[in-house]
Amino acid sequence: RSVMLRRLPHVISSQSRRLSTASAPAAAASLLRQDRVDLAAAYRLCHSFGFAEGVCNHLTMEVAPDRYLLVPHGLLWSEVGADDLLLLDADGNILEGRGEAEISAFYIHRAVHQAQGEAARCVFHTHMPHATALTVLTDNQLPMVHQNCLKFFGEVASYDRYHGLVHDGDEASRIVNAFGSARCLMMANHGVIVTGETAAEAFDSLYYLEQAAKLVTIAMSTGRPLRPIDPAVCAATAEAMRDERPLYAR
Repeated sequence: RSVMLRRLPHVISSQSRRLSTASAPAAAASLLRQDRVDLAAAYRLCHSFGFAEGVCNHLTMEVAPDRYLLVPHGLLWSEVGADDLLLLDADGNILEGRGEAEISAFYIHRAVHQAQGEAARCVFHTHMPHATALTVLTDNQLPMVHQNCLKFFGEVASYDRYHGLVHDGDEASRIVNAFGSARCLMMANHGVIVTGETAAEAFDSLYYLEQAAKLVTIAMSTGRPLRPIDPAVCAATAEAMRDERPLYAR
């Protein structure tokens, strides 16, 4: 079920990262290189699965406190390589790489990284079609009607207002407040954000969110009522899936 994830290189744990980074500059450089490779692979996988939209949307990774990897504006996701990614500081200054950082992405992603900490070392924002289709409905939630949906039971938040492009910290703060500690945010009239400790985890969440949304939108297109799953079954299944999550995302 997760064959595509095997194409992502192995990601070192956050604990090993802290120990290695503290021990030697060479180890820190090696980890940063691996982070670049992992994030570039995620961009290319998203393109392969149809999650990309031109040169828009963004996948980011916090590689050290207040240090972020981001794709330069104007690059297609199919073109992204490890050396293309920009390294930014907390103020959006480019420390490594060539090109421009898209300011709307930086405001949103930096705020989510800072609010959720280790759980959001990776923040992936896309307008992938089926999940985004649910965000334009009055009730922009993911209904719990299929097993794939249950991977997100209790971990999906909703931001139910669209205020245009994010060019200031106020809108980023509103997004973070709506997100809370959830793993997925459905942004009304816009798209979705998922978080993860690794690029593999975040991509796994994107993939299954889109698969779940695809099933829901197909079912809704029949015009017949959806069949919700009993909440107790949802909770038990979701807990079992959370225990198995590391087996899927590696």
